[in-house]
Amino acid sequence: MPMHYRITGLTLAAIGGAGLPAAAGAQTLDLSIAIPQLKVAEYHRPYVAIWLEKEGAAPRTLQVWYDFDGNSKEGAGTKWLRDMRQWWRVVGRGMTFPADGVTGATRPAGGHKVTLVAGRGGMPALTPGNYKLMVEAAREVGGREVVTVPFTWNGTAARGAAKGTSELGAVTVSIKR
Repeated sequence: MPMHYRITGLTLAAIGGAGLPAAAGAQTLDLSIAIPQLKVAEYHRPYVAIWLEKEGAAPRTLQVWYDFDGNSKEGAGTKWLRDMRQWWRVVGRGMTFPADGVTGATRPAGGHKVTLVAGRGGMPALTPGNYKLMVEAAREVGGREVVTVPFTWNGTAARGAAKGTSELGAVTVSIKR
């Protein structure tokens, strides 16, 4: 008689299968964001909000990097989220933090890669059409900048790139099924 095994997500993680590719047909968004090292007297890591806009659809927050400290008495750094003004007005003020799959810590200067899979965290399943990936950074005792990366999703693949001038460097996005 053949033996049957049931493999759960925890079992896969335990045996090293957590890095398996996403399920066939799943949309995967690969994002690269450069945070420049600024030569200033008082440097603070920027808060960063990443969201997706499509005409006729509600904007979706994909990631928010902020000073998250669950033990903080000042609201876990959330009182400074409104400094990312454009994101805050569009979608941020309606969110509850920390947001599962969306909230993350601030990141140091350098290149950062993020991979999101449709249906997990804040990443929605995309329908064909024109989109804008928005990245906003705000820094204490510093500036604020928004970078817009337009792309067209045809259901198979899409790419886009843009570059900031002060608080953000190059931002690239690649989406595939």
